[in-house]
Amino acid sequence: MLLSIALIILSGLLLGNICKKLRFPSLFGMIIAGIIIGPSVFNLIDPSILSISSEIRRIALIIILIRAGLKLDLSDLRKVGRPAILMCFLPACFEIGGMVMLAPILFDMNRLDAAILGAVIGAVSPAVIVPRMIKLIDEGYGTKKGIPQMILAGASVDDVFVIVMFTTFTGLAQGRDVSVMSFINIPISILFGIIIGALLGFILYKFFLITNMRRIIMSVILLSCSFILSAFETELSYIPFASLIAIMCMGIVIRQSDKDMAVKLSGQYDKLWTVAEIFLFVLLGASVAVDYLKEAGANAIILVLLVLLFRMAGVYICMIGTGLTLKEKVFCMVAYTPKATVQAAIGGLPLAMGLSCGELVLTVSVVAILLTAPLGAFGIDMTYKKYL
Repeated sequence: MLLSIALIILSGLLLGNICKKLRFPSLFGMIIAGIIIGPSVFNLIDPSILSISSEIRRIALIIILIRAGLKLDLSDLRKVGRPAILMCFLPACFEIGGMVMLAPILFDMNRLDAAILGAVIGAVSPAVIVPRMIKLIDEGYGTKKGIPQMILAGASVDDVFVIVMFTTFTGLAQGRDVSVMSFINIPISILFGIIIGALLGFILYKFFLITNMRRIIMSVILLSCSFILSAFETELSYIPFASLIAIMCMGIVIRQSDKDMAVKLSGQYDKLWTVAEIFLFVLLGASVAVDYLKEAGANAIILVLLVLLFRMAGVYICMIGTGLTLKEKVFCMVAYTPKATVQAAIGGLPLAMGLSCGELVLTVSVVAILLTAPLGAFGIDMTYKKYL
């Protein structure tokens, strides 16, 4: 296991830095490193690590969202209001609709299978988007109009909506009845997440203020509470609760209560992210099945690119009436395209469920990750200084 950990870190750093020097996003090199040392090529990663790969990636995602909450100023988010709410679900709806229209034409599949595929592909990746929006906030690009804050908030809620849609569509495919509660649970889970996260964040803020402990200990306690929230969502699945939103809300409340405390804590998580990023994207690459890529063909690539146009159209509609310039709208459209985390997490579930579309869903998920994660990250990195 120790050798595998060393290989993950060193290969991720090496290929990440090579890509950086070539003016590509470092995450692209990390994903390639994961593919090379993963089961599909040299199989150098210990099976015990692969068996907990999803949990490790979840930890990295939690670190991302804590950082986001500690840096997100609600006063900036209020400037964009309506578009931020629309970004939570409208682009995903457009992309799922595009998939239902196009997938049956390019592949031999029915509309319900196409909807399942759309629900898997329709989620954006907080793992790619959030760190970049945090960078923009730190550097001051687009913050006066609340652009990175809007994208950051939308990307965090988008996944909740899409996963509920995925559960609904797979339930229909397996012959289960889908109740109205499935859809009512979406706003309920978001609301519960906000309330519980805000309450816990306020309690932690008061506790940190009274105890005056070292910032590293404060960071560990905040991270542990985030793990508890994540476990709460998993173990008590019958209660609608969005843990990722709750985790971000904890950070937001601490920032609103004491900006200096938030800055100190944020510095600790910036250091943690240096290592977490490597594990997240290398293990994501290791989860990619190269055999499925060979079977995908040009149709899968064409399909992913075409439904991205639907997503971009949805983002553009969200921006109507905002007063953003055309360049700023184009940036938002590009920034909302990367996919990785959700596709890696649920892309293989339809196959495990025995659904006829399972292999195709997994194949297109892999194509979407390899195509949009680096391209979306590259698009953000190359345009934000010119367009914002």
